[in-house]
Amino acid sequence: MVSDQEMIALARQARQNAYVPYSKFPVGAAVETTDGQIFTGCNIENASYGATNCAERTAIFKAVSEGARQIRRLAVVCTDDEPCMPCGICRQVMAEFASADFYCLCAAGPEPLPGETDHVRHLGPDELLPNRFFLDPDKP
Repeated sequence: MVSDQEMIALARQARQNAYVPYSKFPVGAAVETTDGQIFTGCNIENASYGATNCAERTAIFKAVSEGARQIRRLAVVCTDDEPCMPCGICRQVMAEFASADFYCLCAAGPEPLPGETDHVRHLGPDELLPNRFFLDPDKP
């Protein structure tokens, strides 16, 4: 299992592939499935803004397209000095595939910062999306 810091480094690396000609706001993500596989993603913009895809969803959809159905954790990184927070749509997608022990690492900065742990927020499912929506009655 890779460390939280390694997950953040993978998200930073994925951010380099972001396609952001409109917003100039590159974001990278790394997701770990419950069986330990790691998938990365970046945000991909489109001139038709509704066709844009966030880094978090890119990484999750890559995992799901390869057969994963549960994710243990996700790291997301932008270039701001404050931790990068997922949008509402990404939060709902996370809720759909989150394992019982899921958490999200929201990291800051273009490069690792001194005292990196001070620039990372750890958020569980209830903090990310309280009272989230499920179609499956067996989900919490």
